Amino acid sequence: MYTSDELSRVSFIVMREMRLPLITLLTVYSVAIFGMVSIPGPEIDGERAYLSIFHAFYFMTYTATTTGFGEIPFEFSDGQRLWAIVCLYVSVVTWFYALGSIVRLFQNEFFKRAVDELRFALSVNRIGAPFYIICGFGDTGSVLVRGLNDAGMHAVVIDENVERIQALKLRNYKTSVPGLYADASVPKHLLEAGVTNQFCKAVVAITNKEDVNLKISAVARLLNPDVGILTMSKVDVFEETLATLGGEVHIVDPFKTFAKVLNACINNPAFYALNNWLVGDKGATLQSYVHPPVGGWIICGYGRMGMEANHVLTMNGVETAVIDPHARKKEEEVATYIIGSANAKTLNKAGIANAVGLLAAADDDGQNLSVLLNARSLNQNLFTIVRQNSHQNELAFAKADADMIMQPTLVTARKILLLLIAPLLKHFFRYLLAKEPGREKLLEHVIKSLREKIGDKKPLLVTIDFTREKSSAVIQCLDAGEHVLIGDIISDPRNRDRDLDLMVFVIRSAGKEVVLPAREHKIREGDQLLFCGTAYAKQLLKSTLNNEYTLHYLRTGKFKLSSYFTQWYARKFTKA
Repeated sequence: MYTSDELSRVSFIVMREMRLPLITLLTVYSVAIFGMVSIPGPEIDGERAYLSIFHAFYFMTYTATTTGFGEIPFEFSDGQRLWAIVCLYVSVVTWFYALGSIVRLFQNEFFKRAVDELRFALSVNRIGAPFYIICGFGDTGSVLVRGLNDAGMHAVVIDENVERIQALKLRNYKTSVPGLYADASVPKHLLEAGVTNQFCKAVVAITNKEDVNLKISAVARLLNPDVGILTMSKVDVFEETLATLGGEVHIVDPFKTFAKVLNACINNPAFYALNNWLVGDKGATLQSYVHPPVGGWIICGYGRMGMEANHVLTMNGVETAVIDPHARKKEEEVATYIIGSANAKTLNKAGIANAVGLLAAADDDGQNLSVLLNARSLNQNLFTIVRQNSHQNELAFAKADADMIMQPTLVTARKILLLLIAPLLKHFFRYLLAKEPGREKLLEHVIKSLREKIGDKKPLLVTIDFTREKSSAVIQCLDAGEHVLIGDIISDPRNRDRDLDLMVFVIRSAGKEVVLPAREHKIREGDQLLFCGTAYAKQLLKSTLNNEYTLHYLRTGKFKLSSYFTQWYARKFTKA
């Protein structure tokens, strides 16, 4: 636990700021009480009365709160009253000084930062389930945290922007998401976020600075050699360095990811539709396919996205023309390279009249939208792909009605989310895209089955771990020497003759991945299963995995007697 250091830091700041006010208060009260007990009071029964230390302290206490209880336990002498007047004025001034110090303490930036870090560390330590550390809460981090939260997973956020952390506290998440305003590349803050915690599964570095992502990844690897690392990188040099960190490292490049999606869209529109539908892309369906036309294409902006897209288009035999304000070293890869801004003049020079497609790939949203409008005014039949850099411009891009919108932050978030909640999905995709006979028909069969089982409902990708903690009923059967089949657990508890609204994609068993396993596949302890289904099907399946009576019914078709009375009655009836 890292909270002890933060608690010590908070205590140190409090004592440093409040040391003098506390000493002053103690001194004033000590002198006042000493005077009150030393000054003689009135004569009572022929003897001089004196206040005890307790009564003197009591008198100073209730007068400090401006509460008047009178002179107790007896009326004071004039000397005591004179001393009380002096003490009251001095103590009031002292209390004003102390209260002012307290106000300054709570306004102290170092104190507020220390308290925030202590609260954050305590919140992280209270998480008793696997969680992920998200470094960066921009557009990518926001989408990723929402996806993890919807999937029932825990996340911890660190960001250098205080406004983003404040916005995090206002989100309506299903589970609490602790957030800290700090630099995630500082080891202390990663420790506060629980990087060495046994439940920490991975550190996700998705800030908007390449060097910061690299440092976060390196520091996380040094602090915890076993933790997974997922980082966003758009620069080849940083990607090469990240690949040498060792351990489990996933490097997500949104432009390379988009290039793969574009290639799949050209060569396998059905797979592109399936991928978009699974990741929850707006408007994505399994009924309609997007097929970019083959012919002349114009690429406006030759940065990383433009280069990756040009490589894919050229690889598929598409002739491209590039418009970019800067000269590039890789001009030789492009048949037509025009240096300048993308306007009507340069678009005409690039052959916009005969082009079939346009890619607006600049890093400025306003520029991309203006290019799109100019191009459509010159050729209304263009297939358009546009890059959206900021999520805040979503409404404008939705009105632009482009055929494809590439948002780097969204591409990155979805790729990382799939790696976290559905690590087996890559094996499923690799199997479907393999260049083997019959795979196209298999893909169509998968899409048809998903249409029938899920339809217009939101698809959920769910990973099931067959462990004692998460699948107790299944493990109990296996311990008893009984077999549990995939067909048993995916049957509907309401009617075991039909299946739930889900489709099993992959099961990892004994270190091997089996894609689209048969219903007769036997489940083993430690297996991991990935399926796609509805939220209700997920709920029923997880209930089955942990309910021995439901599982017994689905396996045998008979109800397992639960109470002692019914078991006794059944034994007696059977013997009879």
